[in-house]
Amino acid sequence: MTLYDKIFKPRKLRLADGKVVKEKASRTPLVLLLLVVAAVISVRVTGFDPGTLLRRGHQFFVILGQMFPPNGSYISSIWQPLFDTIKMSLLGSFIGSVLAIPFAIIASTNIIHSRICIGVVRFILSLVRTLPTLVTALIATYMFGLGTTAGTFAIAVFTFAYVGKQLYEQIETVDMGAYEAMEALGSTKLRAFLAAILPQVLPVYLSICLFCFEGNVRYASILGYVGAGGLGLILNEKIGWRDYASVGMILIVLFVTVLLIESISQYIRRRLS
Repeated sequence: MTLYDKIFKPRKLRLADGKVVKEKASRTPLVLLLLVVAAVISVRVTGFDPGTLLRRGHQFFVILGQMFPPNGSYISSIWQPLFDTIKMSLLGSFIGSVLAIPFAIIASTNIIHSRICIGVVRFILSLVRTLPTLVTALIATYMFGLGTTAGTFAIAVFTFAYVGKQLYEQIETVDMGAYEAMEALGSTKLRAFLAAILPQVLPVYLSICLFCFEGNVRYASILGYVGAGGLGLILNEKIGWRDYASVGMILIVLFVTVLLIESISQYIRRRLS
């Protein structure tokens, strides 16, 4: 038997009672082969050169070395942009999470039985979710001008799409017994949802919102690259001036802030679960 036969052709197995069954051939080699082919095509299409990475990769550590020791005197100029970043993240996360609730309800197949409504809302959520946050922030700067309003809008849009998708998937997995019983007794859909389904999805919903807020703090820190305010504005400025010591100070403050927010968020999510 050749190697090809061992891998791709089904094998016959004889059971204890004498019956012979065919074992399906493993698809793992085929999947690995497709992955290798896709990787080769990607390298050719993108023009990726591993040699350049080997020759110039050490420059990353050179720049990293220039960030330390960080410029401690610059920390007084970081606090206000840092607060702007946190405010953008918090307000944007709150607005997006609240707006996602009615859309998630309409997109749930066990609550709404109109395929048209479900399809339209899910299409909207998918469409919004495909927009990169930086692109949304760039569009928002033309709408609201430069500043934190544009950043808040971009974060709210991303949060709306992300939380909306996660929430309607959670709603579709709940126990519908109490909801159907309340509807049979003459209750409206809204009252039945609030009494029977909301208590089941509320802890998961709050956990999703907190997780999204964690990520939004990081996203908000780079929105300044398109004029949306926050830490990204001064980060872009200092990188442009090659002031890597100040960049190091900004990154340290951002790292500590994100670490604290994640620790608090994880504690709250553990209490909710």
